[in-house]
Amino acid sequence: MASSSPTNSAPSAALPTRPGGISAPGIAAVLVTVVLWASAFVGIRAIGPSFSPGSLALGRLAVAAVVLGALVLPQLRKSKVVPRGREWWPILGYGVMWFGGYNVALNAAEHLLDAGTAALLINVNPILVAVMAGFILKEGFPSWLIIGSLVAFGGVALIALGSTPAAGERSTADVAGVLLCLLAAVLAAVSVIIQKPVLRKIPAGQATWFGIVVGAVCCLPFTGQLVSELQAAPMSATLGLVYLGVFPTAIAFTTWAYALSLIDAGKLAATTYLVPGTTILISWLLLSEVPSVWGLVGGVVCLVGVGLTRRRSRAVIRS
Repeated sequence: MASSSPTNSAPSAALPTRPGGISAPGIAAVLVTVVLWASAFVGIRAIGPSFSPGSLALGRLAVAAVVLGALVLPQLRKSKVVPRGREWWPILGYGVMWFGGYNVALNAAEHLLDAGTAALLINVNPILVAVMAGFILKEGFPSWLIIGSLVAFGGVALIALGSTPAAGERSTADVAGVLLCLLAAVLAAVSVIIQKPVLRKIPAGQATWFGIVVGAVCCLPFTGQLVSELQAAPMSATLGLVYLGVFPTAIAFTTWAYALSLIDAGKLAATTYLVPGTTILISWLLLSEVPSVWGLVGGVVCLVGVGLTRRRSRAVIRS
């Protein structure tokens, strides 16, 4: 389903478009990304008891590197075109931060939070991307973006409030989970901004594979843990690890990169507001998990904030 995306070496070529200007393949790529990333939150939560955060990240990236490499390496051999010199710096940047740091932080967070709450917190990412895209990528600062950002961060505060234990009742483990999710959101947002210019020169599949390989190398210190945990893990957990590597990583990160090559970073990031709701639905169906009331209210506020950023302003401020 996503194998056709990475093979497209000219993502900006003429494609059938919708009235809004986004190509049909671009819309399909966004939908695939949203559904598969939503399933990742549930998958991580489900197999979390069998794998520590670092080993889970390494296993997921190793599977993705092999699967996506089978498609990308023949292209590289044929084209003989690879990044050179300074072109590697942004690839190393998002490889370390997104594929390495983000995955480890998210895995650790989901040892402390349910899948739906984790997805709601990560949904701060679209706001951060929109703000940085305005400054760095010159995508502008509509006034509604500022308003929506404030509303969304208010939602994060509500989620954090719901995760704070009453005095003498629980530890601060949930608060640590909130902070880990916010760290993951920041790492992902910075990575999107770094990745956007790379996609003007490198096809989506190749840009994704390079980042996955970099992230896997960063996680190599967890090799011992992964080997021992694979030996002890039930078959269902091992299959879950393979699923995370193939679908939410190899496929979804490639469809994301493909869509990013076609759509402004801020606008594309805002579409991921669909991820938390999809995650909660999948989590409810498969894990019987729902966030706390405060988590749900905060999540709705986050989504409202992201929705406000999509409104058009009469004047656009350029940095």
